[in-house]
Amino acid sequence: MSMTIVFVTHDVEEAVVLANKVVVLNPRPGRVRETQTIDLPYPRDPASAEVHEQARALRGRL
Repeated sequence: MSMTIVFVTHDVEEAVVLANKVVVLNPRPGRVRETQTIDLPYPRDPASAEVHEQARALRGRL
């Protein structure tokens, strides 16, 4: 059995650490702007260079 959990955050690093997929929404109206798959192995270290690199790349496309 698989499970889907929706977690809402404004912290890009937190999203990269916790998620397999990050969905970025546009402001008003809230529509999907971009979906990014995070392919880092678990457990993810919030202080790792890989997490910061993924977050920086995601922020760069916003």
